[in-house]
Formats: sequence, C-alpha cells, structure tokens
Amino acid sequence: MIRTLRKIAAVGRLSTAQLRHDLGRTVLVIVAIALAVLAVTLLASLGLGVLETGQDRFDEADQDVWITGGSIELTATGGMENPITDSHRLAADVAERDDVESASPIAFHAVYAGTDPSNLELVSGVGVPNEHGGLTLEEGDGFSEGDVHYGDGDYDGPMTEEVIVDPGTAERFDVGVGDSIYVGTNPDTAAEREFTVVGISSSYSQFLGTSTVTMPLSELQEIAGTTGTDRAAFVTATVADGADRDAVSDELQSEYPAYDVRTSEEQFESMFEDQVLLLASGVALVALAVLAGVVLTVNLLALVAAQQREELAALRAIGLSRGVIAGLVGGQGVVLGLCGGALGLLATPPAALALNALAAALVGFENLLRTPPAVYALGFGIAVGVGTVAAVVAGWRASLYARFETLI
Repeated sequence: MIRTLRKIAAVGRLSTAQLRHDLGRTVLVIVAIALAVLAVTLLASLGLGVLETGQDRFDEADQDVWITGGSIELTATGGMENPITDSHRLAADVAERDDVESASPIAFHAVYAGTDPSNLELVSGVGVPNEHGGLTLEEGDGFSEGDVHYGDGDYDGPMTEEVIVDPGTAERFDVGVGDSIYVGTNPDTAAEREFTVVGISSSYSQFLGTSTVTMPLSELQEIAGTTGTDRAAFVTATVADGADRDAVSDELQSEYPAYDVRTSEEQFESMFEDQVLLLASGVALVALAVLAGVVLTVNLLALVAAQQREELAALRAIGLSRGVIAGLVGGQGVVLGLCGGALGLLATPPAALALNALAAALVGFENLLRTPPAVYALGFGIAVGVGTVAAVVAGWRASLYARFETLI
C-alpha cells in the first residue's frame, strides 16, 4: 500500500514538473479546456432555458383552468386565433360556479402600432377584461377604469383609449407613461385611433415571446371588428380555495363539450406538444453541449500527449513502465482539467448574464439561460472526469509508441 502511494506521489511530481517545463503550453491548454467547459455550460443552460421558459410563463399566469376553442397557435403575423365566441357570457357563467373564484376571457390580435401614423409596426395586441388583467406593472398605474366599453354587454360604454406596452415596445417607439401611441388592426385605421400609454409591463410579451400592446378586451374587439361575435382566444379561471382543480376542469369539460378544458399543466403540455421543434431544440442543445465538451476535451488532452512524445520516449528508455507513462499523462489531465474546469465555471455566470441581456433585448425572453448546480456539475465533470480518462488513454497509447527510436 505504502509502495503504491509512493508510486502515485512520484507520478504526481513528474506530472507537475512536466507541466511546469512548458508553462506556455500548459496555460494554453487550460484556457482551451475552460472554453470547452464554458461552451458546455452555456449550451446546456440555453437548452434548459428553452425547456423551462414555457412552463414558467404558465406559472406566472396563475390560472388554474384554461378553456379553448381548439388549437391555439400564433399566426404568421404575430396574432393568435380567437376561436371562442360569446366569451364574456361564457366567462360569466363559469364564474358563477361555487368552486370557481373568477373567470376571464383573453383575446389576441395582430395590430399596427407606433407614434408616426405613416410608419407603424406590427405587434401582438392583447385584450384583458379588468383593470390590469393580472399584469405586473413595471411603470405606471395601469387602466383607470377597466373594461367599461363593454359595460352591460352592449359595447356602448366609453372607450378609455388606454394601453399598456412592454418595455421593448416602449423603447422601440420611444414612449413612456403618459405618451400617445396609434393602434389599429390595419395601418389606415390605426392612424385614426390614438391611445395613451398608462403602464409598462413585460408580462404578456414574455408569455407570447413577441412585442405586445395590451388594452381592455372590448376595446381590442372594437378595433378588430369582433364585437358582434365577442371572440376570445382563452377563458381562464381560478378555482375557489379548497376546490379540486382537476375536478373543476373535468366538470367544466362535461358542461361545455364544444370546448377543450384543461388544467394549467395540461394546457402547457398541449401547447408544448405542438412545439415539437422547440422541444427538439432544447434537447438537441443539451446533447450538443455534452458531445462538444467531450470531443473538445479528449482532443485537447490527446494533443498534449502527442506533443510530449519525445519526453515520454526518453522516460520509457530509462526504464519507466507503460503504466507509469500512462499515469504521468493522466496526472497531467487531472491538473489541466481541474484548472480549466474551474476557470470555465468562473466564467459561466458573467457570460450567462450577458447572453440573457442580449436574449431579452432581441426576443423578449428574460432569464433564458438557466444555470442550476447540475449545469456546473456537468461542465466540471467533463473537464475532470472525461479529461482524466482521455489523458490516461492517450498516455497509454503514447507509451506504445514511446521507443528509443523516437529520440534518434
């Protein structure tokens, strides 16, 4: 046992001395391993983020039951189908149940918006039924009166002409709370309708992943010309305290067989199943991260072993066994993997922070890259675990060719 420990210690000293002998190469390999680890952690973080973002959006919506009129998909113009008709009455009927606390219709339409009537841009219009529609306001006080245009169901109430925009839209149009903005479902009508910005919120832009202008539901229906059919994309409901969400969903499904009634988890799964490419992208990114990290680390340490061919041949010529040669290169792999892995993990938080800021600015999703402890463990495991195994294998292969003839 003592002999084995002494042998291991000697191999460790030789490995360290070999690394110190060519310090420049050692630093370069450590940096390269760090970059490989960084690629692993960032790609894995992005893959997890793609998989988890959709679930987070549903959790933030804080709705227990979702009623739809069929498949809900974003259209090519950024809008969304609104298959539910007579949505206010449906929501009122659902809200009358003892086991339901509240129910609300929500509609989506592609709308043109901007501060210059001759230069309007297409964004997603969101119609909500009450004062804030569950929005978390980042600026402003929100709608002053709520959905008063609908009133008693005749759409004869006054239009508040108030909107809440997401931070990206506010920045793009250079507007803030109190400023005016034109909104309509086509450029000609939009130039005739001027709304006041009463709040800034990223809630719906993060849910849809697009730029949004949110207004009272009936006012969106008014400018979209759907007041006659009272169309909405969803009727969502929160169950009363103590009520069983699954039971409420099942009873509503029996009561309204023409619609699809799902719990929030079922609705998320339904929408996610339609996003096969999104699911595939998340899984592919995680798999690519692991594969790229393994390949890069193995290649780097095999190259390190190949570059020491003459030194290893000299050690073999003076009598060191192939096992010691393999251990010598493996020891270097451990040191290089530890240093490169630690450096890559230290670089991960600031890199993820910068990429999250870039993703939020470009696509509106915040915290898209997720870095749970498992991501760091994956990167470090590849750097040290795979690196060590690869170095030992490379060292053993090098020992096969490390002959006296190599020195001639």
